[in-house]
Amino acid sequence: MSAEKRKRQLLELEEMRLHAYDSSKSYKEKVKFYHDKKLVKKIFHPGQQVSLFNSRFKLFADKLKSKWSGPFTIKDVKQYGAIELIDPSSDDPHRSWVVNGQRLKHYLGGEVDRLNTSVELIGP
Repeated sequence: MSAEKRKRQLLELEEMRLHAYDSSKSYKEKVKFYHDKKLVKKIFHPGQQVSLFNSRFKLFADKLKSKWSGPFTIKDVKQYGAIELIDPSSDDPHRSWVVNGQRLKHYLGGEVDRLNTSVELIGP
């Protein structure tokens, strides 16, 4: 009698586990659909002006300092989201580099405010 009861409890436990798994899977699908619906694909073309995200602001990172630099001009769009940029303010017009397209956003015009910070160190 107790063996049958134990078997029934194990089956009920397995059913609950499968139901929880299915609920979790459907929830993840709904969240993914909602998230993907809000994404906008960025399409870049040669000659466009873009801003580059600079993630190397670790030392003396100010809250108000912009992490976007630029504007840069797109020279070429390569496969798999790689984009070749040139700096129009550079002395060498042939100097270019390749960055991941996820680090770029369209430059909408206007002057970029650059905040220069100086820290004075006082001796002992």
